Amino acid sequence: MEIGISPRQPIRRFLRRSRRWVERHPGLRWAYRLGVAVVGTLIVIVGLILVPLPGPGWLIVFLGLATLGTEFPAAARFGAYIRRILTRLWHRWRDRGTASAEARRNGPRSLE
Repeated sequence: MEIGISPRQPIRRFLRRSRRWVERHPGLRWAYRLGVAVVGTLIVIVGLILVPLPGPGWLIVFLGLATLGTEFPAAARFGAYIRRILTRLWHRWRDRGTASAEARRNGPRSLE
């Protein structure tokens, strides 16, 4: 069995190299942070505009938050908070289906 390189690895390597290059040039650091802030904010705004429309509006908002979270700790904390809430909701939704299937299997309960 041959171990291949995933298509994401070259992109990640490029992004890591780019980030190290920016870190070595302190004068560009503020421009990089400003660029991340502008791009992330635009992604969030586009996502919020798309929320009432059919399609991936919330997904785009979360993508914008993830973009902002790469540079701003407050956005990273907020993204982690939202991820915890969504995980809890997903588990609750999934368990709801399991509980109703179990209730159908056991039949109605008598009041004795």
